[in-house]
Amino acid sequence: MIFTDTHTHLYLEQFDKDRKQIITDAIKEGVEYMLLPNIDSSSISGMMKICNDFPENCFPMIGLHPTSVKSNYKEELEIVENKLSDKNFIAIGEIGIDLYWDKTYKREQETALRYQIELAKKNKIPVVIHTRNSFSEIFEIMEDVISTELNGVFHCFTGNIEDAERIIDLGFKIGIGGVLTFKNSGLDKVVQEIDLEHILLETDSPYLAPVPFRGKRNSSAYIPYIANKIAEIKNIPIKEVSEITTYNAISLFRFI
Repeated sequence: MIFTDTHTHLYLEQFDKDRKQIITDAIKEGVEYMLLPNIDSSSISGMMKICNDFPENCFPMIGLHPTSVKSNYKEELEIVENKLSDKNFIAIGEIGIDLYWDKTYKREQETALRYQIELAKKNKIPVVIHTRNSFSEIFEIMEDVISTELNGVFHCFTGNIEDAERIIDLGFKIGIGGVLTFKNSGLDKVVQEIDLEHILLETDSPYLAPVPFRGKRNSSAYIPYIANKIAEIKNIPIKEVSEITTYNAISLFRFI
């Protein structure tokens, strides 16, 4: 079986002591492909080193994370645009709106999201959307900018079935991670109603480790636990989950 982790932050400091081992372990578990979303200019070099060290397994995105949108966001966006002309990135990500911790730069987050969506259209690559306490704001923007040139994924989905249906109607995929395995997340009911063709697997590691590792550092090697939960919910073989979700990932991101 071949799995794809469509969202992992392998360059973060939580992996500094054993990064290569973590990646090797994931590959041994069948997680052949790991897609790396960017955060801001400070994370680019570490991300690119991993992708250069594991060119057949790790693939980079470029983007400005909403929580990194500060007073200098225009300079950060310029870096994103310049990098796009230098390198081949599989997506613009992760981008979006995050109103959980701080709403100070809400307007700037919205501007940055719109700007990066236009970059994705121009470069004909998908977007990876981060949404936290911001579904209504993001849906409003998406309805405004959606076109046949735009596709992508709402990563780390934790919404309800109505949110999922709106995402699918936009032509986007839904990123499902370790939260699915949490006892009272309610995501199992949503996944049960969604066709597998709309789902991507992700860890968002080092965050949100699935049961039985909840509360510990997450790893791409744990993707099979998420896949197994989907197989259990849908009463299908885990092999089918691996095949369809990896096909979905390759079709969207075109990394191979």
